[in-house]
Amino acid sequence: MTINLIYAAILGYLCGSVPFGLLLTRAAGLGDIRAIGSGNIGATNVLRTGNRWLAAATLILDAAKAALPVLLARGLWGEDAAMVAAIAAFAGHCFPVWLGFKGGKGVAVMIGSLLALAWPVGLIFCAVWLLIAFAQKMSSLAALTAAATAPIFAYVIVNEKLAATAGLLAILLFFQHRANIMRLLRGTEPKIGSEKKAP
Repeated sequence: MTINLIYAAILGYLCGSVPFGLLLTRAAGLGDIRAIGSGNIGATNVLRTGNRWLAAATLILDAAKAALPVLLARGLWGEDAAMVAAIAAFAGHCFPVWLGFKGGKGVAVMIGSLLALAWPVGLIFCAVWLLIAFAQKMSSLAALTAAATAPIFAYVIVNEKLAATAGLLAILLFFQHRANIMRLLRGTEPKIGSEKKAP
């Protein structure tokens, strides 16, 4: 039913919009994460504080805030609702109303969504990310490559509906990485570990 999809979208958006990166850095006395680096609230920017444990916690919680509404929506309203919840959680993370619609770039949220929707596809996403990250030392390139290939694996392993969902998530992720894409094209994208940490 349409009303169930609306419920799933609301659930996904509200869960996805919880700014764990901002909350954790403030709780740790590191100030406003939006004032450093890229200014977004994701784990990559939290890592720029120099606190790896905080960045890891942000990554896990951002993935969980996507996985939770997906699993709840599936249990309550079915598979279509789960996919709607995944898309809405991604939107909530990237465009949280509480932060003026400026959030993170969505990598952890996409991981959490895919693991909850179809864990083999989620694991492949992680494997592709790790492969490119180790080979090229660029987090953004790894994320873009993993996102671009996710719809293919979703189609092969599951079905066209999941492929379409993964494709939409990938489009949103590419949009959030548009500045990174321009730097990659210019050859000026910084490599992992090369950026200065926040004082």
